[in-house]
Amino acid sequence: MDIPAITPPDAEFHRAAVARHAELAVPLGGLGRLAELGCWLAAAQGACPPLPPGRPRVVVVAADHGIAAAGVSRDAASATLDQVRSVREHTAPVSVLAPVSGASIRVLDVGLDHDSSDPHHVRRGSGRIDREDALTAEEAEQAFAAGRAVVDEEVDGGADLLIPASLGVGATTSASTLVSALSGTEPVAVIGRGSGIDDQSWMRKAAAVRDALRRAKPHVRDPLALLRTAGGADLAALTGILVQAAVRRTPVLVDGLVVGAAAMVADELAPGARAWWLAAQRSPEPAMALALSHLSLDPVLDLGLRTGDGTGAVAVLPLLQMAARVLAETATLVDLA
Repeated sequence: MDIPAITPPDAEFHRAAVARHAELAVPLGGLGRLAELGCWLAAAQGACPPLPPGRPRVVVVAADHGIAAAGVSRDAASATLDQVRSVREHTAPVSVLAPVSGASIRVLDVGLDHDSSDPHHVRRGSGRIDREDALTAEEAEQAFAAGRAVVDEEVDGGADLLIPASLGVGATTSASTLVSALSGTEPVAVIGRGSGIDDQSWMRKAAAVRDALRRAKPHVRDPLALLRTAGGADLAALTGILVQAAVRRTPVLVDGLVVGAAAMVADELAPGARAWWLAAQRSPEPAMALALSHLSLDPVLDLGLRTGDGTGAVAVLPLLQMAARVLAETATLVDLA
């Protein structure tokens, strides 16, 4: 697996953006986090002032999970296909909000349990991680490579910001297992309500994570083996997306527990990649709080969203566009002199 060394965002342009903010005709520090977002974008683009993201792209990675059969979700194991259909028919929350933010959406089917026409499809569903591996070693590598290939396709096609997202019943169970393994946290401390589960389902989910973690722990120093054992095709593909976006110097909005777990794995594979990621919003899922703390990412908003389909990220996207414009267009003290 050939991953080039990650080049950090351009510190010179970050400094230039900070200096420009100091010249604006506003109280010193008056723009708060909005100024920080503009400086982050300037460093990522290597330009000051930065341009508002003009071609943001949401990549919704879809896969089924064998662990759904353990009753860890409020949704039936077969519901993922319906969720994907809703995204494609523009009735899912992310599909409704994306046009407002100027984003377009691509669905990447790497592991849905059906006959797929997606060239990046790896397998029909994943193994039940409390009893067996999610993937074979070859499938884990294939899914990781698929994520990287999709980034190349999107960036070469003009995307200037990426929003990886997730759809898959049972995916948060796999994600919670990865977060538990990489953070050294006990299973009961990472389990949230996910799809809106009741107490009985919560206990089943905690037991599933406990058993999956027992299988995953020997592989905690081997990211691809960890994805093979306790992840899934979607988590491996999302890891590939996050790694390759940093390789291609493309900013990413991180949103949702499944993407957060993949980010922890990607950070192990490609040190420095996290500098290209911005946490969109704080999730009520305890595992996501652990992931963001582990990655030292400070969320822009706290919307209380548990959806993993990118809804929170597209809600944050207009703030990035505003941050770029306020840096470029606000009058300076010299202009007003």
